[in-house]
Amino acid sequence: MKKISIPELKVELQSLGIRIKTADKGRKSGAGPAAGTVLIFDDDSQANVPTQSWFVEDSPYSLEPIKEGAFILKYRDEEVTTVRMPPTPRFYGFKTASGIPYWKIALLHGKDCLSTTVLQHCVHWDTRDVCKFCAIGLSLESGATIPRKKPRDLAEVAMRAVEFDDVQHVTLTTGSTRREETCVRILGDAANAIKDVTNLPIHIQLEPLKDLDLFDFLKNAGVDTVGIHIESFDQDVLKVMAPCKAKLGFDRYRKAWERAVEVFGRGEVSSFILAGLGESDRSIIEGSDELASMGVYPFIVPLRPIPQTPLERFAPPAPDRMIKIYREVAKSLKDHDLSWKVCHAGCVRCMACSAMGDFEL
Repeated sequence: MKKISIPELKVELQSLGIRIKTADKGRKSGAGPAAGTVLIFDDDSQANVPTQSWFVEDSPYSLEPIKEGAFILKYRDEEVTTVRMPPTPRFYGFKTASGIPYWKIALLHGKDCLSTTVLQHCVHWDTRDVCKFCAIGLSLESGATIPRKKPRDLAEVAMRAVEFDDVQHVTLTTGSTRREETCVRILGDAANAIKDVTNLPIHIQLEPLKDLDLFDFLKNAGVDTVGIHIESFDQDVLKVMAPCKAKLGFDRYRKAWERAVEVFGRGEVSSFILAGLGESDRSIIEGSDELASMGVYPFIVPLRPIPQTPLERFAPPAPDRMIKIYREVAKSLKDHDLSWKVCHAGCVRCMACSAMGDFEL
């Protein structure tokens, strides 16, 4: 039997992917890490791992079914451990009064997070400024979702998800809009509607706001945690991979992070940092330390190349590289007294798409 710790196993699976023969290989596209599925380990930790990208065919890891929802994880022919997959959420079986399936309104991410892109459109989609790793428009083109989710429908879905699937928190994202007030209103209305009927902790993801007072509006609307994602601290890489973000400038991000921490608290603000776009390890480690010094959690995620995006032929970073980065950043988190455990909602609380929390000291 192959001996490996759960944190290191999680890293290997997220870098190498896993071969799986089941018909359902997870969410195909979307605004975040897609083209994968969620595995739950014996210690109840979880990992969202690639199952659909090209490099998965060469992965030494595979799943052998034992019974419904349970599998033996193998490294080549060696048994590693047993894992399970979350069952299909029961709330997926419902429709709104107007006939919209609940799964087109919101999805279960990980074990217990209800997630949705409230506005499934980005002004940068199909332009030169689009983020090369994003697939927000593909879900809409495939009919897997609807363009805009109404607050009352989100509230209805959230109630069912709590009742039937014990959902514990919510993540709300949106594509970029031309006016930040529009983005804030869309997210605020959605959060307010969900909070009124469930009182679930709510995480939102949005661009760095210029009008910093809008963070107070979001707090009053029921938002608990905020993600403001810079993706890369290497400006040359950012200009190529996410031109729309590079054009905003680092100073705008810094001001937004600092204000968000004032409003929501240390550890309740986070930023995605993608590894594998062409950046140096040092840019990730030093950028993460700067975030941590502000009270912002650096959510480091290995690149997930999604089919039909410009980066579909890329591969995630090697496991050894990710382990080195996680260990270095974990030291910084300890120095700044920051941990994923204080976060009430969203990606940092879920920790399925990153092993950062598993390496905290």
